[in-house]
Amino acid sequence: MRLAKWIKFIKENINFYRDGFFELPYLSNSPEILIKSIVNSPSSRHVRDEQAVYRNNPFSKGVMRYREIEEGFWIIATNITFKKNVMLKAIYDEDFVSDYYTLTFTVFESEVKLQNTFADKTPFSSKYWGFKRPGTEVGAYFYKGSVCEFYLYGFSKKWAEKNFSFETLPEDNQIKSFLNSDQGFISYQDIVPNAGELSKEIWLNLKTVKTDQLNKSILKSQTFHLVSTFFKNAFVDLRIGNYIPVNTTDYRKIAKAEKLITDNLTAPFQGVDNIAQQVNLSPTKLKLTFKSVHGISMLQYHKEKNLLLAMQMVTNTDMQIKNIAFATGYESASKFTANFKKRFDKLPSEVRFL
Repeated sequence: MRLAKWIKFIKENINFYRDGFFELPYLSNSPEILIKSIVNSPSSRHVRDEQAVYRNNPFSKGVMRYREIEEGFWIIATNITFKKNVMLKAIYDEDFVSDYYTLTFTVFESEVKLQNTFADKTPFSSKYWGFKRPGTEVGAYFYKGSVCEFYLYGFSKKWAEKNFSFETLPEDNQIKSFLNSDQGFISYQDIVPNAGELSKEIWLNLKTVKTDQLNKSILKSQTFHLVSTFFKNAFVDLRIGNYIPVNTTDYRKIAKAEKLITDNLTAPFQGVDNIAQQVNLSPTKLKLTFKSVHGISMLQYHKEKNLLLAMQMVTNTDMQIKNIAFATGYESASKFTANFKKRFDKLPSEVRFL
């Protein structure tokens, strides 16, 4: 899509509103084309020397930083606050080849209601990874007030084969099964330990805008470590995926179902039937689609996020362990401790004094 054509397209489509979300498209053929599409969108200010794009419009405010780490391997990092309900939509220009995989690490900052405590809410940082095949059109949904960090790693098929050799994976490997399926996108929960902390180091590195060889080597080491750790863990992950195609409408409904769960992490699970009614999907389709997108059932998702919230409270607050148990919805501290130990292989008290 030539520049004049893109500018005309984005002006015609940037305000497109559907089912409660503004759809904001961006070109996704390659990292370089993606960056150019953002640079040439309304309300964007490109500071070339910083390799950064600043945006402040009625929908969002934030900054995007980018680097080409080496030929065929890029990082695009974004810190953004959404002012409206927004769907970011990856689209493709048929005039250009689409041969880049996209691996995205996303961090959502939100507040979660607590139970049995004077503190109404507590901050909660939710993380997940998404892996997208070349040419996959997909929409990511964000609610008004969401504060997010995205770390997008784009790498060409040639670079991927050189560094990860997808073709040599056994046929029953779940990543190989995904690549051989009709599904273009797969997501995981926080599959890389300390990814949040390591990503913040990458952000600081991008922000300093140093171009010396040492800085480039450090950035290459940081980014490659995260990407390689993701694939190392994904290759051995026991997730079984149906990889059914998920259309845009279903993604929007799954996003709503996820929000219903995360908004009520400390309350008992609402039940599939109740959530299905609220998102206007049949319970059977909701269960299958949610598991296809997230890799686990809605009940498992609720339990996992609840325990991750508890871990953050144990690590980041001075609240007594028994009070954290009650605040996160447990009726007894002993049951909370048992579930915590089963999930993290450590007692809450052991985590706190590490």
